[in-house]
Amino acid sequence: MAHYFTNDENLKSDIKRVNATINDVNFYFYTDNGVFSKGELDFGTELLLKTFDYSFAQEKRVLDIGCGCGPIGIYTSKLGFAVDMSDVNERAVNLSRNAVLEQKLNAQVFISDAYQNINNKYNYIISNPPIRVGKTKLYEIVMNAKDYLTSDGELWIVVRKKQGADSIIKDMKVIYNNVCVVKKKKGFYIVKAS
Repeated sequence: MAHYFTNDENLKSDIKRVNATINDVNFYFYTDNGVFSKGELDFGTELLLKTFDYSFAQEKRVLDIGCGCGPIGIYTSKLGFAVDMSDVNERAVNLSRNAVLEQKLNAQVFISDAYQNINNKYNYIISNPPIRVGKTKLYEIVMNAKDYLTSDGELWIVVRKKQGADSIIKDMKVIYNNVCVVKKKKGFYIVKAS
């Protein structure tokens, strides 16, 4: 099976619309073969979206890095944030872009391998990072986020305990001034770093 962080043009398409409601906000996104969390909103992303502090959305910028099919960027845009969404997977970017355009959201969706095409600073970088991409790329996404945050910006990620959450958190504490686990549920950790 092709991983969701690669582009496999031979993979048959099977697009499905997923409707979701979080904190009384309705939104939808599209999934397809070759894109993370086919056919549903995965538990880790849902927990992240339910936990993130959405106060003061106006005039705040969000980067959804590794956006996949887009639930993080779509949801935060619905709440009033100006959102950039990026992914290395072209199919994921196309799915996200279509959902953003249909819902008339304040979000830009584009291809980027980690921060390769990122030129802005953000109040929040929010991600369900691709753990299976390997430690080098994962750490590039998580550790280099600091260079794309405003001085008071925050990185919010979800990681599973059994996929190295404790090790990632320990290493994040070397890079960031403040790292805390905001919530733990069913083996998933919501981590905030500033």
